[in-house]
Amino acid sequence: MIMIQLSIQSLGKRYGNQPVFDNLSYRCSSTILGIAGKNGSGKSTFLKCCTGLIKPSSGTVVWTENGESRTPSQIKRRVGFAAPYIQLYEELSVNENLQFLNDLQKSPMPISGLPELLERFQAGHLSDKLYGKLSTGQKQRVKLAAAVLKKPSVLVLDEPGSNLDDAGREMVKALTEQCRNENQMVLLASNLSGELDLCDEILDLNSQNG
Repeated sequence: MIMIQLSIQSLGKRYGNQPVFDNLSYRCSSTILGIAGKNGSGKSTFLKCCTGLIKPSSGTVVWTENGESRTPSQIKRRVGFAAPYIQLYEELSVNENLQFLNDLQKSPMPISGLPELLERFQAGHLSDKLYGKLSTGQKQRVKLAAAVLKKPSVLVLDEPGSNLDDAGREMVKALTEQCRNENQMVLLASNLSGELDLCDEILDLNSQNG
């Protein structure tokens, strides 16, 4: 079983002279970590700094996987990411998008497993539809399926219930429970109490930024 640890020390990010957050420190191990904060508090920026998508302006991010240190750029290969700002190819079908992403993996899922993955996220009937023609809720289901395609050690969910109905939100709940049972790390950013209730720990950027 993989053990993941995240340690951030004096983390800060600014754009020009405008700070997004500053002097954040936190440590956690294989848990469902909620990133709370009002809109504009820097939740998405924090996730991107932690996972190597952007560089912080100050401080350090250290990941440990089974006792071995990993930089954000190294852990990025072990991360699944679902967020409103991450898009798939609109001119490809849902199945073609997943096959393309799957082909990029070092240990691809057998093609026969893709239909089951889509069914898990209530999107099996969308397999042959163009991604660009889907509703926002349907796209969110496909994004969640794409995020877990490579069986990541770290799953990042930025506003996972965005545009989902009650059944979709129950699906997100089941996903976090499975990750907890399998000792995966989940970073879940939200300002909704219902989503934050799924988490074991909460890092509130509002209180951290004073």
